[in-house]
Amino acid sequence: LLLLLLLPLLLLLYRVLCVSAMPGQAIDGKGIAKSIREQLKADVDKLKEEFENFDPHLVIVQVGDREDSAVYIRMKVKGGQEAGITVTHRHFSSDTTENEVLEEIRKCNEDNSVHGIIVQLPLESNHEIDETKVTNAVASSKDVDGFSRSNTGDLAKKGPLPLLYACTPKACIHLIESTGVSISGKKAVVVGRSDIVGRPVAQLLLRKSATVVICHSRTENLEAEVKTADILVVAVGHPELVKGSWIKEGAVVIDCGINSIEDETRKSGHRFVGDVEYSAAKEVASFITPVPGGVGPMTVAMLLTNTFIATKKAFLPKEWSLKPLKLTCLRPVPADIEIARNQPPKLITTLAEEIGIHPSELEAYGHFKAKVRLSVIERLKHQKNGSYVVVTGITPTPLGEGKSTTLVGLTQSLCGHLKKNTFACLRQPSQGPTFGIKGGAAGGGYSQVIPMEEFNLHLTGDIHAISAANNLLAAAIDTRMFHESTQTDAALYRRLVKDNKFCPIQLKRLESLGITETDPEKLSDEERSKFARLDIDPDTITWQRVLDINDRYLRKITVGQSPTEKGLSRETQFDIAVASELMAILALSTDFKDMRQRMDKIVVAASKSGQPVTAADIGISGALAVLMKDTIMPTLMQTLEGTPVFVHAGPFANIAHGNSSIVADKIALKLVGEDGFVLTEAGFGADIGMEKFFDIKCRQSGLVPNVVVLVCTIRALKMHGGGPKVTPGAPLAQEYKEENLELLEKGACNVVQHIQNAKKFGIPVVVAINSFTHDTEAEVELLRKLCIEGGALDAVSSSHWSDGGEGSIKLAEAVVRASKEETDFKLLYDVDKSIEEKIETICKEMYRADGIEILPEAAEKIALYNKLGYSNLPICMAKTHLSFSHDPNLKGAPRGFVVPIRDIRASVGAGFLYPLCGTMSTMPGLPTRPCFYDIDIDPETGVIDGLF
Repeated sequence: LLLLLLLPLLLLLYRVLCVSAMPGQAIDGKGIAKSIREQLKADVDKLKEEFENFDPHLVIVQVGDREDSAVYIRMKVKGGQEAGITVTHRHFSSDTTENEVLEEIRKCNEDNSVHGIIVQLPLESNHEIDETKVTNAVASSKDVDGFSRSNTGDLAKKGPLPLLYACTPKACIHLIESTGVSISGKKAVVVGRSDIVGRPVAQLLLRKSATVVICHSRTENLEAEVKTADILVVAVGHPELVKGSWIKEGAVVIDCGINSIEDETRKSGHRFVGDVEYSAAKEVASFITPVPGGVGPMTVAMLLTNTFIATKKAFLPKEWSLKPLKLTCLRPVPADIEIARNQPPKLITTLAEEIGIHPSELEAYGHFKAKVRLSVIERLKHQKNGSYVVVTGITPTPLGEGKSTTLVGLTQSLCGHLKKNTFACLRQPSQGPTFGIKGGAAGGGYSQVIPMEEFNLHLTGDIHAISAANNLLAAAIDTRMFHESTQTDAALYRRLVKDNKFCPIQLKRLESLGITETDPEKLSDEERSKFARLDIDPDTITWQRVLDINDRYLRKITVGQSPTEKGLSRETQFDIAVASELMAILALSTDFKDMRQRMDKIVVAASKSGQPVTAADIGISGALAVLMKDTIMPTLMQTLEGTPVFVHAGPFANIAHGNSSIVADKIALKLVGEDGFVLTEAGFGADIGMEKFFDIKCRQSGLVPNVVVLVCTIRALKMHGGGPKVTPGAPLAQEYKEENLELLEKGACNVVQHIQNAKKFGIPVVVAINSFTHDTEAEVELLRKLCIEGGALDAVSSSHWSDGGEGSIKLAEAVVRASKEETDFKLLYDVDKSIEEKIETICKEMYRADGIEILPEAAEKIALYNKLGYSNLPICMAKTHLSFSHDPNLKGAPRGFVVPIRDIRASVGAGFLYPLCGTMSTMPGLPTRPCFYDIDIDPETGVIDGLF
């Protein structure tokens, strides 16, 4: 019995004696690192199988030629090869300046193919380089060394660990935990207080619930402090500073030092030792890391692990962390500008971070808007697109039926209330309507884009850039005609060919002319004349100057009246800026290269022999691209509820296709992910904007839509049913303010035809009934019934204008349901059909016309375009938006009409032909009382009043 009682005590004594008698076990850092690299290789290979372009890439930036740095870099390159990680060594000479190093880091930060960046310290340069400044320049998402202020700061704070933190401290914790010794509750002593090892390893030990003491060169009685340590980490760079006699029996010792000392017994004359006297320490420690073969290989393994983590973070879908803004809806609903002004927006950098846009992909314009680089598409190209929803409308009244407002409200509901990743994609508004009669286009009520002043005014300058490019081309056309008329062939050729050498765009012209000789001296006189003379016929010029304000007096002007132009005057006109073909090109370009190529194809006139004259012939398309280089990036803004919006491009919806840009939609579809939603707007009614969205935009982008949201109002349908005329600025007739089921039922034929049109493309339709205060419950129920009978999947009343996203929840739920329906997307016509057939198909299928009448001028253009090879372009019908027909007075769903095709024009750069069904004004005028009467700014506060 006595023996049984003493047995536990005897066993404990035996263990103590064994531990004291046995030397410490060496922690095999080399072996552990090898197993980590093998696991990394397996993980990388697995993701490469799943995603073809998954390729972790680490860049090492070195300045100077230190041999020890070269050794470390070779270790990292070799480790990367074993782990399946590409390691690139960017080696700079010792004459490299700080600015050159910072520029290299900036490039790496912005390069989505680079996932990790390390700066090999020290930076050995003949010039002064602030190493702290350099390491902090590395983007925190690529800081695989964990040295940046952001990552070290997050490590020191409470809360979750930063994604990336220092490699050697990370290796130390891994090595300690590999022994099986619990860190929690232990006394840990860290000798060394560097930012690279000492401080961060102490923070990590604290996070593991150790009691931590940091010692350094000023610590009194260092030996006594070390003797208290259950866990000892030493990183001071002093050979064998810590003696074996200092170490507590059974302690775990992690030696981070690697020092070269002289050793005559070695062939090299030196050997490496750590900061701990290893031979003596191993006799008392339970576990100890050898030098070399301990912490060093593990640091490299942790560096590669961090690179893999950073790659996954950049590559794999990011769960949004979006925090909606609280919206308080007042009654009565205040003016739009007052609502917008009373809702402080998030910082745009905050919104970008919430939705997974990297800092290097963002170009901020102030605090609340930013351009987003197209590199996002490349970074997320493996990610599946979200659901693609086009928001369109019925044939509107002149007041508009609230497509933009509905789109914004629906976005707020999907994103802020149903918690679906959702983006709105809107066109940039022209300043013409903002100061004219219509006002802004930021939505309205409690469904707006903010800041609405910035949205409706200059935004990020895209329209100004387009105006400058457009007008440069217009100036070049007139100038070229002037110089050709006043110079001989020889003089003209000599001045065009600068320094007796063709520039790249002139070589393109030679190629288009079939001239193979590229030496200017060897061209024949005939070839020189052919090259130098465009011989533009002034009567065929289609390229007009533009301005982004309404000015009726510029609809017809005369240019060239100064005596210096030597009588070469001609009649021309100004268009509003958004009517420029360059705006349509921007909206339909899939990337910058595509935009640049389209600019070459712009046809501005014909020569006197009938040949098309292009922007490339004039030699200006490269300059146009330079002026518009930043316009290709969409602008990121937000709704009143803090959900993301892309604002990009704003082409006319009659002579152009009236949709926001392809690139904005493509970026948004990647950012929202497979379960998210992108809502994009199609201008005017569905017979125009939606048809062009499908047949022009989707044909070009290759994107397949999932849902059509068709916006209607009971007011507009009563008008289509025979109600009184609706006039901007005039009071609404009584029929629109009281229940009238008869007018509504008669006018519902309009919404039904739009539903049927959408279904011809194989896409499910949800009707959004934009709620007004005069709508009655009976009217809403009747309209719902008629829409569903007409083929809509659902029809839902939405009070987003007065209630924000909350007022659109039922509509959002209907859209989510519709997105799960099977689609059978198909285009309305084949582009290889004849021009006449394509026009007739649109008129019969969309408008329900009996046919078309090709008038003489249009017939001549068809013959010309067939000859020039433009017959296979899509068709962009230019007709009134106030009727299905060409006649704005024919309301409802008219039948028995023939559409007259007065003329056909070509936007070859944009990639479509646009038949004119009537007279199209491309320069609006100002009304008797324009909006500008009410617009002003407080000179002290900068607050703008009067916008709506």
